Amino acid sequence: MPHRERTLHLIDTQSGGDVSRIVVAGVELIPGTTVLEKARYLEREGDGLRRLLLSEPYGDPAMSVDLIVEPSHPEAQAGYIIMEAMGYPLYSGSNTICTATALLSSGAIPMREDDGLQSVVLESPAGLARITARITDGRVASITTQGEPAYVAEEGLSVDVPHYGEVHFDLVWSGAYYAMIDAAAHGFTINAEEQIALTAFGDAFVRAARPGLLQEHPELGDVGPLPFAHFMGPVRGAGPGHLESPSATYVHPGVICRSPTGTGTSARLALMAQRGEIAEGDALETISPRGSRFVGTVLGEATVGAYRALHSTITGSARLLAHSQITVDLDDPLVDASDLEHVLAVQAGA
Repeated sequence: MPHRERTLHLIDTQSGGDVSRIVVAGVELIPGTTVLEKARYLEREGDGLRRLLLSEPYGDPAMSVDLIVEPSHPEAQAGYIIMEAMGYPLYSGSNTICTATALLSSGAIPMREDDGLQSVVLESPAGLARITARITDGRVASITTQGEPAYVAEEGLSVDVPHYGEVHFDLVWSGAYYAMIDAAAHGFTINAEEQIALTAFGDAFVRAARPGLLQEHPELGDVGPLPFAHFMGPVRGAGPGHLESPSATYVHPGVICRSPTGTGTSARLALMAQRGEIAEGDALETISPRGSRFVGTVLGEATVGAYRALHSTITGSARLLAHSQITVDLDDPLVDASDLEHVLAVQAGA
């Protein structure tokens, strides 16, 4: 009986220290018209791909996976489905930065040879990501991405967290729901030495906060239980119209992002705008516990359902780590093929 082996082609990238594995070949066409429909199918019928690439021995839960799929929108040059330890976020800043960089660097989207700015449109499950790539000396120097608008869903919430006491937070949508927490109120300054303690606190908080918390988006429907907690450090001036702040995002279960996270930064901007703490055209530079930085810029107001929302952009850069082919042995007892085999393409001659 022949071995049941499949091959996945990956481009591994990192942005702000967060690793994104871009799956560019080896997967069958995913059913669905829109990228959102394809993501819902994968979540429901093919979650084995996410588990495979984010679990030992093939990967690590701190990574992300982005599957390149056909877009449905005529403006989009490619679609991408985002997979993380928490599941299937509908949008992600760091994953968008990594995906755009990988597609341009590999030639899947032709890179203009002349130095300057290049526009790219990708379709995420949440909708279009409008991207400006800065090209310098034949490489992608930075990516600025505008995804769906963020909005403050609920303010002034609190929950009693075992061993930590009462925690006050605000709930903000930015590609997923974020619980926004004042880090200093719980003794955190947000640095590398605090990552284990932040992870423990984030885990206890999310488990306590999830019951009864909003899981609906007015346009996207049920988006699942709370996946993220964003710890906000103090804001300080860094120049005219430019602020900066230490920031950390906890991803449930058990991950502190290496980057300050793009959607976490967008959520922070929406909350600050709601409070009158930042204006159109202003920028907030968020700094992760490991010192990496993203810049979020306020564009202007929007509406999502009945919510007042905020358009913003996130600017960061990504670096290529590896081009690889992964062999998936479906007979390996460490590989759960039950919801994986039908997703993987069979190579000619296999």
